[in-house]
Amino acid sequence: MTSPLIPVILCGGTGTRLWPLSRASYPKQYWPLGGNGEDTLLQQTQQRLEGIEALGAPLLICNDDHRFIVAEQMRQIGVEPGAILLEPMGRNTAPAVAVAALQATARGEDPLLLVLAADHVIREGAQFRAAIDAGRSAAEAGRLVTFGIVPTAPETGYGYIEAAEPLEAGALTPVPIARFVEKPDRATAEQFLESGRFTWNSGMFLFKASAMLSELERLAPEVVSCCRAALEQEVADLDFLRLEREAFAKCPNVAIDVAVMEQTQLGSVLPLSAGWSDVGSWSALWETADRDDDGNVLRGRVISEDSRNCYLRSEHRLVVGLGVENLVVVETDDAVLIADRSQAQNVKTVVKQLEADGSPEGKAHRKIYRPWGHYTGVVEDSRWQVKRISVKPGASLSLQMHHHRAEHWIVVKGTALVERDGESELIGENESTFIPLGCKHRLSNPGRIPVELIEVQSGAYLGEDDIVRFEDGYGRQSIMDPTLNVA
Repeated sequence: MTSPLIPVILCGGTGTRLWPLSRASYPKQYWPLGGNGEDTLLQQTQQRLEGIEALGAPLLICNDDHRFIVAEQMRQIGVEPGAILLEPMGRNTAPAVAVAALQATARGEDPLLLVLAADHVIREGAQFRAAIDAGRSAAEAGRLVTFGIVPTAPETGYGYIEAAEPLEAGALTPVPIARFVEKPDRATAEQFLESGRFTWNSGMFLFKASAMLSELERLAPEVVSCCRAALEQEVADLDFLRLEREAFAKCPNVAIDVAVMEQTQLGSVLPLSAGWSDVGSWSALWETADRDDDGNVLRGRVISEDSRNCYLRSEHRLVVGLGVENLVVVETDDAVLIADRSQAQNVKTVVKQLEADGSPEGKAHRKIYRPWGHYTGVVEDSRWQVKRISVKPGASLSLQMHHHRAEHWIVVKGTALVERDGESELIGENESTFIPLGCKHRLSNPGRIPVELIEVQSGAYLGEDDIVRFEDGYGRQSIMDPTLNVA
């Protein structure tokens, strides 16, 4: 009988090398990159598994700040997760794998776990599924299978895995691992390709939950003990499982490669050639995308004339490329990147500088996502600011008040239910209301289409920590908390 296969999708990471699109508040795995241009990398990660035998509901592990993004993107593709586990802070992949294995075996079951990163592109889904099927028998027998990407060039940006014997071209057969090798220089990488024994380390794994737990307990017992404590004290928060902060904070910050795979005698590598990319830079995204006859990748409102080998992307405004070559141009709501494709890897240094300067563009977009919808900063001054707010059907903001600001709301789409000091009224399109300072209020959407409104704030202090919550439907703190960013 075939064991159930549970996808474990790791949703951490900030993807700073894809700035200005990918930022800490909304990293690359939640953007539509690669594929059909409509589904996000996270959604593609789940969708490419369709058709696999005995596929179970996925376990998703993400940052607490991204929990509603993950839940919403799974809802959009009709997937009900087995659990969404919330890490209070990042602790690398070994704790994430340990948590997943402990969660999967909590009821006495022992499924196969397929560990995947949420931010990879795999263009040949059928070949990927065939590789998973080819690795199942080895995983059932207790081997810890990792998928090694067949190299297409002497890449110096990836770690490598050496197989214990030469790899047969095109064969989907797990081979024992001889060793892991850190990122090599170019001359060494060229030697690796010539040997026929090396693959790139993809960070994707297939194994029995019990087999990985056994090796973790033997090789990294502190990881298991901390994760077990964090799970035992977990808190159910709506559809999420929140790991206990203090216990998880004690967990060593270590990758599963270092904690287990580099030490175990159970490791096997299965060579994979399926159009894989970790989308580590804009140039990598250009290489994996479908290009036009001039070698260009065009996304959004873009006009290209006599331009070649460029990646041109617009999120809002029109972008025009005239007679340019080998450029990356990415336009967002508050920043524009223009770079030679050969320099695209250096974007991360710009992000570090922005963070050092305290620039908001380093971490967040003007458009901020919340469980009830999203808001976009339009314009601001010292004593007033304007936002555009969108509230999903059936959703509502918390019941709250502000000490230092008043708010004017103008509905431009849909119908809003507004509560003010215990009284309620419906506000339709082209109607407005005023929320005076100190008024206890709430905004809800009772309709079937999103409510869009313009909010004008005015007052002596406009910081988003000026929120006192009385009721909230999303498990957020009920009293003013400076760490919370919006209603």
